[in-house]
Amino acid sequence: MAPSRPTRQRTRPRTRPLPRGTSLYTPNATPGRQTTERRSARLLIFLHQLPVWVAPVVLVVFLVAGLAMHGPAAAAALVVVAAALAWLAAISWPRISASGRGLRVVAVAVVLAVAVYKALH
Repeated sequence: MAPSRPTRQRTRPRTRPLPRGTSLYTPNATPGRQTTERRSARLLIFLHQLPVWVAPVVLVVFLVAGLAMHGPAAAAALVVVAAALAWLAAISWPRISASGRGLRVVAVAVVLAVAVYKALH
């Protein structure tokens, strides 16, 4: 009689635990900030459950595509990158220094300027 093989059980994919506490929300935030954080929470949790490499790789693909192409398609790809950078800047705004804020604004502005240039040339 042949030895029996252990059966494989289907396991749920492992998910990363969420940070403890209320770290998704800024204490004593303005109503506009609270709305932004509430609307962003679902997407942040979704991104947190993905493998850590997925979001950066997707943004790099859009960035390379935008820089490699010309015309409206290039501009659209770069606008996606600028929107993602602007969203990340907005949700991290209260926790970053003034110089960090300035760099984020400059990064978004540069990507949008390149998008306009690519759309027109």
